[in-house]
Amino acid sequence: MKNVLIVGATSAIAISCARIWASEKASFFLIGRDPSKLQQTADDLKVLGATAVHTCILDLNDFNQHEEALDECFSLMDTVDITLIAHGTLPDQSECERDVAVALHEFSSNGLSVISLLTLLANRMVMQASGTIAVISSVAGDRGRPSNYLYGTAKAAVSVFCEGLRARLFKSGVHVLTIKPGFVDTPMTKGLSLPGLLVVSPEKIAQCINKGITKKSNTIYAPGFWFFIMMIIKTIPEFIFKKMNL
Repeated sequence: MKNVLIVGATSAIAISCARIWASEKASFFLIGRDPSKLQQTADDLKVLGATAVHTCILDLNDFNQHEEALDECFSLMDTVDITLIAHGTLPDQSECERDVAVALHEFSSNGLSVISLLTLLANRMVMQASGTIAVISSVAGDRGRPSNYLYGTAKAAVSVFCEGLRARLFKSGVHVLTIKPGFVDTPMTKGLSLPGLLVVSPEKIAQCINKGITKKSNTIYAPGFWFFIMMIIKTIPEFIFKKMNL
């Protein structure tokens, strides 16, 4: 039986992952900011077979509450086998360009809050000398594009932080998985003009994540074809790339 901590537990990808683990009789500690959605998710997981589900309401931009939330989790679960960091927002790039306060808030939501949680979480998991920390980043962090470079900057920071953390924790027996999804059909992307052939369901991403955790992969692109797409995008010379409408 797995003990699973999910941060951003009401996101579409997180729910899809949780449903897989609930069918395996996992126990959960769910962190989210919307009480009604969090309770609905908890009830759903119990029906699907979860052994136990605990919930914690938290605004993840309130860094002062991170340690208290993790203390509660580890006091209830003792050890955590899987942690999934799945929270985030999709900012309006134009608004971020107009208002520095918005830009900094969005960077905090997508970057700094993740770094804060990972720093605190890593120290706890080193003490138990086991477990996997799976962190959802994004293909957007592989190269800065004019359409979403604030979001991409935050995700790039998360990816590099995870790379360093993975190397640090390797000797302690704790594994860190970086997850880089492409376009996913979620409420966060609703209304966006996305290329239909590249858009996949949250369930498909969850399958990729579960496989990556099982295989102890270091970094996965979800789905895998994004590795090749981003490899091409990263090799475009800067003098050409800056003229492109991406």
